[in-house]
Amino acid sequence: MKSLAQHSDLLIAIVMADIAIVLLVGAVLSRLIRRLRQPPVIGEIIAGIALGPSLLGLLPGDLTGRVFPTEARPYLTAIAQVGLLVFMFGIGWEFDKRLLKGRRGAAGAVSLGSIALAFGLGIALATMLYSHHDTVKGEHTSFTAFALFIGAAMSITAFPVLARMLTEHRMMGTRVGALALASAAIDDVMAWCLLALTAAIVTAGGASGDMAQIGILSAIYVALMALIVRPLLAHLTRRMVTDRVPPLYVIIIVAGLFLSSYGTTWIGIHSIFGAFAFGFVMPREPFDALAEGIKRPFDGISMVLLPVFFIVTGLNVDISSISGRGIVELLAILLVACAGKLIGAAIPGKLTGLPWREVGTLGLLMNTRGLTELIILNVGVSLGVLDGQMFTMMVVMALVTTALAGPLLPNAPASPDELADRRAARSTEPQAA
Repeated sequence: MKSLAQHSDLLIAIVMADIAIVLLVGAVLSRLIRRLRQPPVIGEIIAGIALGPSLLGLLPGDLTGRVFPTEARPYLTAIAQVGLLVFMFGIGWEFDKRLLKGRRGAAGAVSLGSIALAFGLGIALATMLYSHHDTVKGEHTSFTAFALFIGAAMSITAFPVLARMLTEHRMMGTRVGALALASAAIDDVMAWCLLALTAAIVTAGGASGDMAQIGILSAIYVALMALIVRPLLAHLTRRMVTDRVPPLYVIIIVAGLFLSSYGTTWIGIHSIFGAFAFGFVMPREPFDALAEGIKRPFDGISMVLLPVFFIVTGLNVDISSISGRGIVELLAILLVACAGKLIGAAIPGKLTGLPWREVGTLGLLMNTRGLTELIILNVGVSLGVLDGQMFTMMVVMALVTTALAGPLLPNAPASPDELADRRAARSTEPQAA
């Protein structure tokens, strides 16, 4: 009897069915989770974990293996990678220097404080965890690689999730909301640079010659993006984009995105950095045309393909494997993750003049990790730095730290315009007899 891999049509059909299952389960859980004042990404992450060995796999009949057979997983991984690269392009493009206007000092202090303390505590935690997680799939992992990666993973703040939370809680126009968003923007750039350095060190394997080569190639890449690609994109945008984006322009951007991702992969610092960098150097003007013709379609692609990334992640998460010492380690990870961001953001926030109530809100906002953390953790798996149990515990940490913010954040008072709209709506309602 032929294996499933030999029935290519059937295998592709299974992959399509898997995507449909992931989308539907994610949509249902996202709607349910919103009632708990949580961002939709929490529901999608839970969906990915639930469809893996943590829940579905516990049922009789190896349902996870049947629904997501081993032969289909490379296809799902490739599809998820496309969604991930498009998403990272969007993060780079959304970085707006205007966020920092009038807030450079305060945002820089909050970002640096939260990263420095989180990174330092992560390194300290790594010294305690390393001896139990120093072997990944039979290969020894160096302490330097493990410690740097844990530190970098603790340092991240999820800019997209944060922006969504601020919008839903009507905090975008508040002082603490604006400061948190500006700090998270700086935080993201610094954390990605830190992770790129970590990836380069891991890829070089400690060899000074390889590390030097990766460093030189990375510097050349950055120079090319800044001195050639950015001006070229600006020129093409001026020539081709007016009030709408032509199809040829979209093709050029998509091709550039994937070529940039290939370039950073070839250098040795992972494809997501190429996608982020290409989005970062992408022009922002004319904003309305680019938002409608590039950003909005790309967001649609991400909305469909990123849930596949969650199931690819969930298939590697087995919460049932955490017991005994693992529970103690998980609690330590959660403590370090929360303390690093809450205290690291609170101290500079207070020094900039925020009252204690807003200081606590700032710390909660900077502690959200969400999807961005999952991206980093998957990089750790692909680099051979995290074993299965460590990966599972870090995913749980990402889920908990993101979920903490929603119920604890205050809703900003409605604006005068919103209050006027509500009064007008009430005045037009039919009076009870």
